[in-house]
Amino acid sequence: MPLRRLAVILAFVAAVLVLIPYAIAPFYRFIDPVSMPVLWRYATGARVERTDVPLARISPALRLAVIVAEDGSFCRNPGIDLGEIRAALEQSHDNLDESRGASTITQQTAKNLFLWQGRSFIRKAMEIPLALWMTLVLPKRRILEIYLNIAEWGPDGEFGAEAGARWAFGKSAHNLTAYQAAELAAILPNPMLRSARSPSVLVHRLAGIYERRAAEFSGLDACVRGP
Repeated sequence: MPLRRLAVILAFVAAVLVLIPYAIAPFYRFIDPVSMPVLWRYATGARVERTDVPLARISPALRLAVIVAEDGSFCRNPGIDLGEIRAALEQSHDNLDESRGASTITQQTAKNLFLWQGRSFIRKAMEIPLALWMTLVLPKRRILEIYLNIAEWGPDGEFGAEAGARWAFGKSAHNLTAYQAAELAAILPNPMLRSARSPSVLVHRLAGIYERRAAEFSGLDACVRGP
């Protein structure tokens, strides 16, 4: 009986922990959240540089470049991209060491706000319904705004577009050029190995691609435009 009671208690605690993000997410329409990576750095005494800014104070070039680089179907998808998930699963089956990612901007936002880093089928299984829920309770514009303010954009605790722009270019995120925005988008997968401050050949090449695609597909950010 004690073991059964303990199992029930543990199951209840686990259910509560799983459901907490669903209860919290609607409040992020009005509250600026703190991501799990930032909380971890605070807990370990590591440096954190972050300044939350509204989307209106972030260069339109950056929001478009990030959508082009990270999630071209952002304005159309419900928080997940089934086609990309299917392709990632197929590649994972073929080559476990070089499987591609399939996370939308909403999924990455859910992961950074509520879950842990690293690749895990368990985390992915939790991330997908959270992304769907966030799309239901938050406008696309707000989801992108949160993402741009919690993404890691530097090697020493620079979080958010404002901190990233100031570290890389010594200017506000509001004043980024189209190419600078593309450079920041190019380092998002790993700001520890890629730099917009001292861009490698790869970052230059990707930035050029993203800048051209942003000019060609300028309507990809239609759902987040505003004052």
